[in-house]
Amino acid sequence: MIQSGKPVQDISITEGLSIDKIFEKMSKSGGFESRNLADGLFVLTDMINDENCLKFLSFVGAIISTGLRGIIKDMIKNKWFDVVITTCGALDHDIARHFSNYNEGSFTLDDVKLAEEDIHRLGNVLVPMESYGPLIEKKLQAFLEEEYSKGIREMSTEDICKMIGKHLGDDSFLHCAFKNDVKVIVPGIMDGAVGSQIWMFSQKHPDFKLNMIKDADTLSSIIFKAKKSGALMIGGGISKHHTLWWNQYRDGLDFAVYITTAQEFDGSLSGALIREAISWGKVTQNARQTTIHAEATTVLPFLYSALLSKLK
Repeated sequence: MIQSGKPVQDISITEGLSIDKIFEKMSKSGGFESRNLADGLFVLTDMINDENCLKFLSFVGAIISTGLRGIIKDMIKNKWFDVVITTCGALDHDIARHFSNYNEGSFTLDDVKLAEEDIHRLGNVLVPMESYGPLIEKKLQAFLEEEYSKGIREMSTEDICKMIGKHLGDDSFLHCAFKNDVKVIVPGIMDGAVGSQIWMFSQKHPDFKLNMIKDADTLSSIIFKAKKSGALMIGGGISKHHTLWWNQYRDGLDFAVYITTAQEFDGSLSGALIREAISWGKVTQNARQTTIHAEATTVLPFLYSALLSKLK
């Protein structure tokens, strides 16, 4: 016989009710995705409060082109996480938006006309060409030349992220990571503007090397000795998988929250639910875990606000 749960409760919101209390009501509403969102709050609260837990934040680069960059920056500033795993696009957008601006647009704009006006479209975000490729080239070449002049001939992706963060300001997630000693690692760094500029630099300086083995050494040095580990994973792809992959070496994540819009029917990594990772040993069998099926820029501001209330 299937054991049913507690009775579904209607949500009643009164004036002045705090957002974390609204999440508590959502957890008892029996209402589809709201239950997973509420579970995510409770899992992350316990994960962040656990002093024995090594905490990971992974995210896809595209969200840094949006206002969600501010929440990513603030979560790092709050020291909620010890390690960030992300994609090269996150570095690109962090540099570009610090020194320039992106603009609001629409999914329905004419891409041919945008191309004629030297404007890139990222969903409904408009990226002027002068704010992206040429700007990133100028800045990164200058940053690398500065390091090279100090005798640096080899850097890991963690070193690259520290170098960039040092040159940016308080609006930057890389700068906040640099100031708060949060490690940022980019396993697919060659897939973006920053990676291309590292390659360009190496063409003029053949003795300069990108050492990604050093990143593996960094991750192994902290994961192998972690008593517990947990992760908030925003979007799939390489940033999600790298987080899961390395945590299998300590029998998996003990806390895991995944926000995704992907579906699992095609067998993709991005569509794979957290529970699938249990079969691979990337998440422990008794882990506190949930998958939130939602678009990150919609739900993360509310989740972050509720976390601020809960973590007081």
